[in-house]
Amino acid sequence: MDTRMERINNAASYLEGILKEHGLKPQIGIILGSGLGKLAERIENPVTVPYRDIPGFPVSTAIGHKGNFIIGTLAGKTVIAMQGRIHYYEGYPMELVTLPTRVMTVIGIKYLFVSNAAGGVNYDFKVGDLMIITDHINMLPNPLIGPNLDQFGPRFPDMTRPYDKNLIRMAGEIAAEKGITLKKGVYYGGTGPTYETPAEYKFIRTVGGDATGMSTIPEVIVARHSGIPVFGMSVITNEAHDDYADDYVNDGDDVVRAANAAADRMTLIFEGIISRL
Repeated sequence: MDTRMERINNAASYLEGILKEHGLKPQIGIILGSGLGKLAERIENPVTVPYRDIPGFPVSTAIGHKGNFIIGTLAGKTVIAMQGRIHYYEGYPMELVTLPTRVMTVIGIKYLFVSNAAGGVNYDFKVGDLMIITDHINMLPNPLIGPNLDQFGPRFPDMTRPYDKNLIRMAGEIAAEKGITLKKGVYYGGTGPTYETPAEYKFIRTVGGDATGMSTIPEVIVARHSGIPVFGMSVITNEAHDDYADDYVNDGDDVVRAANAAADRMTLIFEGIISRL
């Protein structure tokens, strides 16, 4: 057996044992980015599974990422939420960055919701804005490089619609009902862990990026490889411009604080969509 499939199946089997013990079958996977773990606190009757307990699983080391699966009920549906993700910049290969998404696919999720903290490259974006991701530009290594895992999908998966149009429409309706302002835009994914230079922010804006971050795209590619519809949202946690004041600095703690402040509004959108599925 392919060693990648062996690792995926071992981790999935461990989780399935816990799910069976509690009579749970998650329909929806959720990946929570930096400072956005508060949504997990809304999950009812939660079962917590630390990543460190799962065979072959990587451990999240990033600021604002607790490193747990939280399984339970959200908006009337059974969900499995990643309270913290795995990043390429932590030194993990893409096989491990996307392992959680593969495992959630094996246990049977039908939808994937992804979130992240991102820099607002678009001059119209302000700190605290919520941006629906409509498309992305990938500058991270593609997680499908290498022998194809035919069990999941084709060698050359279509990426015409990486983010599901129907889920985006629902988000707009829910935001209008709740009086929440949403932006829409393209997410540009880089490796990190450095924040970009002013010249790089200008470049990202020039090539069509509206927000930039260091995650999300690998998980989206892997989900779409398996035909799973994806909804993505960025919380704008810093203004990623190229006209800074002389004393300005990007700070990771500030990013987490800004994400926390916006997490409640993001949670309302996620819950509203999930309740309609």
